Amino acid sequence: MMHFEFPIEGGNFLKAGSASSQLKKILKQLNVDPRIIKRVVVAAYEAEVNVVAHAYRGIIMIDIDTSRICIQLVDEGPGIPDIGRAMQMGFSTASPEVREMGFGAGMGLPNIKSNSDELSITSEVGKGTTVKITNYLEQ
Repeated sequence: MMHFEFPIEGGNFLKAGSASSQLKKILKQLNVDPRIIKRVVVAAYEAEVNVVAHAYRGIIMIDIDTSRICIQLVDEGPGIPDIGRAMQMGFSTASPEVREMGFGAGMGLPNIKSNSDELSITSEVGKGTTVKITNYLEQ
């Protein structure tokens, strides 16, 4: 099994997506099916941008083995009061500043869900959120 960790800095949109880009390079080097790479990277990018947009800081941990890619993002931030509502397309709590940069359209969590084989989200208001994404290498 391979394990990678990348820190995520809340509010730093210049670095948003850098962990996802690294993951894409790794998966290409491992000759993972391009269709799986696309799904994994879209889910990872959306989750990474959510941390940048909403949290103070976070970490993305990636585990790759012969059967699956597991991504876990743990952040310190405001948390999600209503995960069910946050999963609805178009629902957003992004600040006006985040929206002005072209983010915060309320598609992040729905895009993560549609690009992952398994998705788990836990959150504690005032503490932070943990997102676990799993994609299997065999379809």
